[in-house]
Amino acid sequence: MKQLKPFIAMLCALLVAAPGMYSQQLTDRGPTLESNQHWYSGFTNRYEPRRLPPINISNSGRADSLVRAGNLYLSLSDAIAMALENNIDLEVSRYGYLTSDSQYRSSQAGGNGVPNLDPVLGSNISWGHTTSVNPNTINSGGATSVLGSNKVANFNVQQGFITGGTATLNYNNTISDTNNPGNTYNPNTSANTGLIFTQPLLSGFGIALNRRFIRIAKNNLRVTDFQFEQQVNTVLNTVISTYWNLVSAALAVDVAQQTLEQAQRLLSDNRKQLEIGTMAPLDVLQAQQQVSTSETNLITAQTAVEQFEVNLKSLLSRNGLASPTLADVHIIATDRITVPAVEPVQPVQDVVAKALDHRPELGQQRLQLENSKISLTGTRNAMLPQLNFVSNLSQPATGGPVNQLPTQQRLPDGSLVDVPHVGVPDFVGGYGNILNQLFARNTLSYSFAAQLTIPLRNRSAQESYVQAGINLRTQELTLQKEVNQIRMDVQNALIAVKNARARYQSAATASAVAQQVLDAEQKKYELGASTSYAVVQHQTDLANARQAEVAAISAYAQAKLQFDQAQGTIIENNNVMIDEAKNGRVSKTPSGIPDLPPTTNGRAAAATPTANPATAAR
Repeated sequence: MKQLKPFIAMLCALLVAAPGMYSQQLTDRGPTLESNQHWYSGFTNRYEPRRLPPINISNSGRADSLVRAGNLYLSLSDAIAMALENNIDLEVSRYGYLTSDSQYRSSQAGGNGVPNLDPVLGSNISWGHTTSVNPNTINSGGATSVLGSNKVANFNVQQGFITGGTATLNYNNTISDTNNPGNTYNPNTSANTGLIFTQPLLSGFGIALNRRFIRIAKNNLRVTDFQFEQQVNTVLNTVISTYWNLVSAALAVDVAQQTLEQAQRLLSDNRKQLEIGTMAPLDVLQAQQQVSTSETNLITAQTAVEQFEVNLKSLLSRNGLASPTLADVHIIATDRITVPAVEPVQPVQDVVAKALDHRPELGQQRLQLENSKISLTGTRNAMLPQLNFVSNLSQPATGGPVNQLPTQQRLPDGSLVDVPHVGVPDFVGGYGNILNQLFARNTLSYSFAAQLTIPLRNRSAQESYVQAGINLRTQELTLQKEVNQIRMDVQNALIAVKNARARYQSAATASAVAQQVLDAEQKKYELGASTSYAVVQHQTDLANARQAEVAAISAYAQAKLQFDQAQGTIIENNNVMIDEAKNGRVSKTPSGIPDLPPTTNGRAAAATPTANPATAAR
């Protein structure tokens, strides 16, 4: 059996080297784990936690270059870049990568029915002293009290394998020292090495079976990508929607300001005519009432702008309104909403196909369905009987110095004589002789066995498989439901864009007509063929028509955004690099500040329309 010893030595080396064989380096995304490095860290880092750095609530410096004279001149692309760098929801989502990476590393260690793939070194080192009173001195070599000490030093290494098998390498030592003259060797050393290997052949057998949690953890890494992408979609959708709401609110302020100026001119003209006696006081009161109503509408519109500014600042900052850069500045949106002359025609089937390919929630559900199929293999394997192959190899050794206390032997005449011990040369010696016996002599013992366990009623395992199958079928139906929902989202988004465009065209026409009607009524009024009341009514109609036009163009922008959301193309259409979103660092340089004259209220004027709501960030 000497031929087996080199193989045993090789297996021992593999057990010791196993941590390196089963390890894999991963690159953390987003926040990174830190560890203190010392000269001894190569050994101790396995027993120390990897530390997370403190959270970062400071913002990037992008906003600093966009502020001038108390105003933040913000294009949609800059708003998106600031959100990718500073939005706190995205920062929270970045920790998902650390979680999934940690779960992947944990899966490589085994557990949950998989053998422990990380080797474990065990030891038992002890010392004990015993005293026993023995009335039968024949058994104790004439000693009435037997004193002894035992020293034990046992070591073992346990290792699981991806096939489902486990191996345990033992190295045991016991040293006994006693005053009993009956022992041939004193102190006596006994040692043995042993290797026990167990391999399941039915339940628990197979590389694919025991790697299933690793495969699931790998899939979960991809699931994290989809989850982060979905979070980016959600944040971008909120930021873009808020940006266009701010643009619309600013347009509403412009309309309210123009309406107020018209009402003030009418009031001023009426007062002049009242002074010269060509107009009744009632006409002045009607014009004054219109001015008050217009002032109220202007205040309401300005309040809406301030609210949308607060909302947008919160989305673009890690520390919300506590940011000194954003706290007191006014946001001036430099992109405007425009409606193209012709809406691009896209076949419904092409839009649906793009949505099914781009929607991240669909990718998540597909991977989760795959994970359920992988888990089902483990549930199916648990139904099999247990058939284990067990092998046991051992090599014993014993010996020590010859006991110097002679044993007593009774002669035929009844007298006792001392008889010195005579040891076997192969067993006489120190610990070097023990090692020689363990590794150089052919005293190997071995055994092989098959252990079979058959459950006569297997109801628990069978029903577990049924329940896992039901869960799989449910997930398949949920996936189909999600596909149906995406198709419906696309159809609804197309309808919303179509209706929003028609609504805007109608509102624009109504606004133009209301302007013409007011101009005509104003001329009649100047010629004395109309009344102040009629002019006020037409001013109100024009104000309502303009506000309806603002609401319609805002609805169009939101409909286009809904269409991008339904297709899952918000990231693509706004030229967002997902790797930059993961790192929270955007390479795009901030846009230049446009030359805009300030208005009388200290706020910058609106920018010239330059962008389509669906392509403003491109």
